[in-house]
Amino acid sequence: MSAATATPSAATAAPQSFEIRPFSGAVGAEIVGLELSRPVNDQDFARIHRAHLDHHVVVFRDQQITPQQQIDFSRRFGVLQIHVLKQFLLADHPEILIVSNIIENGQNIGLGDAGKFWHSDLSYKELPSLGSMLHAQELPVEGGDTLFADMHKAWDDLPSALRNAVEGRFAAHSYTARYSETKFEGNWRPTLTPEQLAQVAEVVHPVVRTHPENGRKALFISEGFTTRIVGLPDDESRQLLAELYAHSVLPQNIYRHQWQPHDLVFWDNRSLIHLAAGCPAHLRRKLYRTTIQGDAPF
Repeated sequence: MSAATATPSAATAAPQSFEIRPFSGAVGAEIVGLELSRPVNDQDFARIHRAHLDHHVVVFRDQQITPQQQIDFSRRFGVLQIHVLKQFLLADHPEILIVSNIIENGQNIGLGDAGKFWHSDLSYKELPSLGSMLHAQELPVEGGDTLFADMHKAWDDLPSALRNAVEGRFAAHSYTARYSETKFEGNWRPTLTPEQLAQVAEVVHPVVRTHPENGRKALFISEGFTTRIVGLPDDESRQLLAELYAHSVLPQNIYRHQWQPHDLVFWDNRSLIHLAAGCPAHLRRKLYRTTIQGDAPF
């Protein structure tokens, strides 16, 4: 399914009046006045799609939508991917991963430490994610920010020595690269079953990928999931990756999202890496994530 595919109701839906307001930094824009609880017609959808490509992360403000409406809108962009941690999928809506630090009856209701290291969602799959949508359900009164770093800019500004070192090279990605490392107090990760481990076997992707829709190059490595540069000795691989990670998250290339009630944030995993800043463990935080399948990186 392509990004231009419409739902049956979209063909006859009335146009909506909304604004696309770029943020002051290099990344991001907010979309104000659009109601995703209503059908989005093809012309309006084309504007949204263009904004997503141009700004890499778009924030839809005050979206009073149901899980099914989030799923339906996400599907306009492509096939949805089901997360390997099935115990944290929303009941009756397996397309939604619950991202939450809330504990009920002694059990985590969702993935509490999602995004604890910089990463691009599902880069550890043969077909990594095109993009992810995260819809705020409950927000803490402090903390809980999400940071996004522009990997196109990281490539564009890469020093020539590093550029020469990575061009044409490949890197290995693994979901379990840092799986068991703790970063936020009170959060944990369940032990993966053999079946789950089989679903997240190591994959190899280009260190520098070309965006299939805008044609721009971007670094495609992250501290969260990248384990090594293929073909390099371990010490050289670690050193090169450390330099690339440091360059990727320079402050001028980062947008820090401070969540507002009912925000729906849609980011491009082909253009960005992101990081959850964390929040105090005693403050409740819950969001619903849908993840759209992309293409094999090239």
